[in-house]
Amino acid sequence: MDSIELLLRVIIAFAALFIVARVSGRKEISQMTFFNFISAITLGTIGGSLVTSDTFSVRNGLLALGGWLVLTLLFGYIDIKSKSARKLLEGEPIIVIKQGKIMEKALGRTRLDVDALLVRLREKNVFSVKDVEYAIFETDGKLSVMKKQDQQSITRKDMNIPAVNQVYPYSTEVIADGKIIENNLKRLNLKDEWLQEQLRQNGINSVSDVFYAEVQKDGSLYIDYRNDNMTH
Repeated sequence: MDSIELLLRVIIAFAALFIVARVSGRKEISQMTFFNFISAITLGTIGGSLVTSDTFSVRNGLLALGGWLVLTLLFGYIDIKSKSARKLLEGEPIIVIKQGKIMEKALGRTRLDVDALLVRLREKNVFSVKDVEYAIFETDGKLSVMKKQDQQSITRKDMNIPAVNQVYPYSTEVIADGKIIENNLKRLNLKDEWLQEQLRQNGINSVSDVFYAEVQKDGSLYIDYRNDNMTH
C-alpha cells in the first residue's frame, strides 16, 4: 500500500465513520448500553481495517459500514417501539440501595462490589449509605441517587417545613407509549379501573392518547399526552 492509497483510505474511513455516527443518532454517543458498546467496537474495527489492511478493499469496507448502519437503525427502531426488546437490548435499571439498605443480590447483578458502590456514591456527594433513600444503577452504567428528605440540599428540615406526605417512595411509570404497564400497577396496589378513571377525569377516553404517565409520590397521576398540542 503506497502513501497516496493510505491517505485516501484514511479520508474515506473518516468520512464514512462520521456519516454513520451522524445518521445513527446522538444516543449512540450519549449512552453506552450493551448494544452501543458492541456497535462502537465493531465500527472501530471496520474503520481500522479499512485504513490499514491491504486485503480489505474500500468497497467491502463501505459495504460493511453501510450494513452495520442499517442494523443500528433497525435495532434503534425496535428499541423505541418495543419495551420487551428494549429490556433485552439495554437491560433495565436495578435498585441497589433501598431506604438506606444495600440490596446485596441486586448489587451482585450489577457486578459492583461495595467499595465500587461507595465510590459512585461519593461522586454524587453522598458519604453515608444511610443518607440514601434510593440508589438505582441505570442501563448506561450510571448511578442515580435520591437522598432522604432530611438530607437533601436546602432541606425542609432546615427551614422547619414538615415533610410532604408520601403515598409512594418514588414516582412510577404506569403508561409508556400508549400501553399500560400492568406489573407496575400491581406493585402500587392499583387497578386498571383506577387508572381509567384518572384518565377520564383528565378528558382522556383512550390509553393510546397517552404517551407517558406516572404515579407521583403523593399518589397523583402525571400525564404526558401523545401529541403535545392536544388540549384537555
